[in-house]
Amino acid sequence: MAVMQNDSDQVAAIAEKIRAGKTSLGIEFGSTRIKAVLIDDTYRTIASGDYGWASHLEHGLWSYTVEEIWKGLQTAYAEMAGDVEAAYGEKLTHIGHIGFSAMMHGYLAFDEAGELLVPFRTWQNTNTHEAHEKLSELFQYNIPERWSIAHLYQCVLDNEEHVSKVAFFTTLAGYVHWKLTGRKVLGVGDASGMFPIDPTTRTWEAEFIRQFNELPEVAAQPWKLEDLLPEPLVAGTPAGELTEEGAKLLDPTGTLQPGITLAPPEGDAG
Repeated sequence: MAVMQNDSDQVAAIAEKIRAGKTSLGIEFGSTRIKAVLIDDTYRTIASGDYGWASHLEHGLWSYTVEEIWKGLQTAYAEMAGDVEAAYGEKLTHIGHIGFSAMMHGYLAFDEAGELLVPFRTWQNTNTHEAHEKLSELFQYNIPERWSIAHLYQCVLDNEEHVSKVAFFTTLAGYVHWKLTGRKVLGVGDASGMFPIDPTTRTWEAEFIRQFNELPEVAAQPWKLEDLLPEPLVAGTPAGELTEEGAKLLDPTGTLQPGITLAPPEGDAG
């Protein structure tokens, strides 16, 4: 009976933390699984959910559809929220903080209206070898094939029709965060897999941006690179709040309320 009483007290204590918003939700978009984990203020896992998925070839390039991204996010979240209600008798209306992480690199490019220009190109693609070689030589700094800037530059070199329309490009975590908060930002770790970061300023390497913009094939574009990139943020910086539209994207039932502070979206590096 004492053991049962202790269990009951623990459940009640966690339920009180959930009501008080003493929780943090982390959602990770891995290559094979989307995971949602809710912890309390002592970093103890109190609920979780997941969704299995896999990349597929789209016009010869590895991709996940936008529909898969949102279905996976909503499914993992719903499973976690269901876990909360089943274990603690609480509907999840508020969370203390939320943070997203995802597979790094890749290419999600959008036009001025916020429409995706080409299917999401993941880090798995190696069609960017020419861009990797030319940019590494230009900067005297290794630019791997999977980096976002290699994807953008390869599109320029290949004269892809969408290139002149690009108004913003980002990573998977940056995309999800943008849609939930309206903020075009990125954690500095994930940002370092888009384009080189200056360790002193903790933002984009300005000299490399200048060199990139002066490439003849880039100079012919109607944009400058600095206008296309998200804003890098260091860890611990508030990165916006969950909007009404964002809350409905995450939880279509309408139970979760807006106004929750989000951390800068990060990559899946250590």
